[in-house]
Amino acid sequence: MAEPRVPGSGGDGIELPCGETITPHDLDMGLREYDCACGDRHAVVMDIHPLGRFVPESLADVLRATVEPADEFDEFTTAHLMGMVLEEFPEAVVAEDLSEDGQVGYSLLWLSDFDSRRLHEIVVELLVELMEHAMSHAGDDDAMAEFEAQMLEFDVEEFVERYRQERDFDSEYDTAI
Repeated sequence: MAEPRVPGSGGDGIELPCGETITPHDLDMGLREYDCACGDRHAVVMDIHPLGRFVPESLADVLRATVEPADEFDEFTTAHLMGMVLEEFPEAVVAEDLSEDGQVGYSLLWLSDFDSRRLHEIVVELLVELMEHAMSHAGDDDAMAEFEAQMLEFDVEEFVERYRQERDFDSEYDTAI
């Protein structure tokens, strides 16, 4: 298990949740999974990856327009989304601030103990919880009941499967839908 540390303190390397160590230079900006020496595949997320990696752009637009971050960001970003994942799974996600390393092409990096498909499912589950929480504060009982009914029919695994097929995640040239 990776030991907690200050983000950006990777020094000679980044310790993955499995205990293996890599350098940020081992990771290409288009990479979604890292085939680790431990035998597992670890999901890779960078701050440059758009929210559309996980959900349709129409939902990403709604999240950016309605969620007001309590930090220096102007809108809801992948960094906020991965913060939610990190909060739920602190032992399974490593976060690194690489803003001082001008050679990697990104500033923030998250590596998880999960493969990219499982991380995708977790992200969708957390976004559904976020939407449910927002609906509960809307004060509209009818809208809340409708939302809950729709969520009973929503299958996260099926959504992720279909979304990943449409986005063609086997290619590094996937496009937003």
